[in-house]
Formats: sequence, C-alpha cells, structure tokens
Amino acid sequence: MYSNIASNKRKTFFMMFVFVLFVSGLIWLLNRYYIGGNNYVFYGGLIGASIYVLITYFSGAKMALALNGAKEIEKRDNPRLYRMVENLAITNGMPTPKVYIIDDPAANAFATGRDPSNSAVAVTTGILELMNDTELEGVLAHELAHIKNYDIRVSMVAFALTVVISLLADIILRMTIFSNRDRDNNALFLVLGLAAAVLAPIIAAMIQSAISRQREYLADASGVLTTRYPEGLASALEKLESNSTVVKRQNTSTAHLFFANPLKKGGIRGLFSTHPPIEDRVARLQKMGDHA
Repeated sequence: MYSNIASNKRKTFFMMFVFVLFVSGLIWLLNRYYIGGNNYVFYGGLIGASIYVLITYFSGAKMALALNGAKEIEKRDNPRLYRMVENLAITNGMPTPKVYIIDDPAANAFATGRDPSNSAVAVTTGILELMNDTELEGVLAHELAHIKNYDIRVSMVAFALTVVISLLADIILRMTIFSNRDRDNNALFLVLGLAAAVLAPIIAAMIQSAISRQREYLADASGVLTTRYPEGLASALEKLESNSTVVKRQNTSTAHLFFANPLKKGGIRGLFSTHPPIEDRVARLQKMGDHA
C-alpha cells in the first residue's frame, strides 16, 4: 500500500515536470520563430502563464462548487453525512471541510479547496441514497485523501496549464497560417508550426488525464489507510458499475474532481478520461485487502 502511494507521487511529479517543460517549449517556439527571439518576451510569457495559474488556483474551488450546483449544509441538515466527514477529518488530523450536497440522482462526489484549511466536500443526493454507511465512509475517506494529499492543487495547476497550452497553440496556428514573413514560406517550418499547434492541446489533455488518474489511485490507497477497510471502498465502486455516475450538469472543466466519471461516454473520450477504469480500482483495493 505504501509503495503504491510512493509510486503514484513519483509519477505525478514527473508528469507535472513534463507539463511545465511543455509550456516553456511552446513559449520558446512562439518567441523564437514568430516574435524574433526577444528574451523579455519569453520571460514575460512565463510570468504571465504563472500568474494565470495562480488566479485559477485561488478561485477554482468556488467556481467548481457553483458550476455543479453544490449547496452548503450544516450538521442539522444531514447529521449522517456531516458526522462522517467530521470523524474522518479527526482521524486524518485535519480541519473539518465544509460540507455540500448536490441535488442530483447520479451517484457521485468530489472534494475541492486549495489546502486542508480551505476545503470542501460535495456529494450528490444519489450517492447518499445508494451507499450504506461503510461504503459512504469509503467514498468520503477517498475525497478527504484528495484534500490531505493536496490533489486539488495539482489538479488546478494541470487544468490551468492545459488552458495556457491551448491558447499558445491557437496563437501559433494563426501566426503560421496568416504571417507574410519570408521565413514562414519555408514548407518544413510551416509543417512544424501546424503540427505543434494541432498536437499541443491533445498532448496537454492526455498529460492532464494521466495526472488525474494517478491521483485517483493515490486517493484510493490513502483513503484505505484512514478507514483500514478496503472492502468498503471496493464495494462502493462495484455499486457504481451498475448505477449511473453521470451528473445532470455536464462540465468537462470540473470532471476530473469527481469520485467517478461524471460525463457521458462516447467517441474517443476514454482516451482522455481523468478516471481509471472502476474494475482496475477495485482490483487494486482487493489486492490491498489481501496484503493487509
């Protein structure tokens, strides 16, 4: 279990490092071949991208809750849910997150917030009805693990970098097509510019999805360390295989936050899925139980 956590952390760090290098490379390409190689432009681009990431990081939690129609509750509104969150927070040695409920029949949940002191857990009415106490505790332990592991910080930065890459790729594409400079008439340069513009957003989305999948495995393992009962989380995941997790408010920008995939399946969406297959997660949890 501990080796699984360490492995996922290493993979996430490596992918975030590649992500930052990728952004830097696109800014360098834009500066070197389209603007004229001015170092001030290059460093200015990096600073601007960093400022955007910070803005997203600080405002992302409130936006995620609002976009998904989450309503904050007090203990008296749902004692069962609130007490579970309180008890798990005490077990983890962290402040109790704010608790939200989403009026949605889909069985799902998510955590958000930039750190344990500024965090929230939101669950749907559907998951409250579907899960027994042991299963719901497993789901909530998973979500609190996201907070304790600072996954939301990683997720928000990854999302912001994806947006930055898409913006840079769009600029490169437009400048490649519409520039009248002689050097842009070079066929090889034109092909390279178009390839970078088209492939960059796709590669960025794949990196973001890979980071999110690793954080899900990490939260599963960390949640089990809290409850000491992998069977509870495994049972919750098995229930989701035969029940809908697709929420009414479809929003790709917050899909990676949810416990299970909240989006409708179709096309090549699986390639960019931010969630590992449920059967893989269950298999890992069962293996943890066998070695407990």
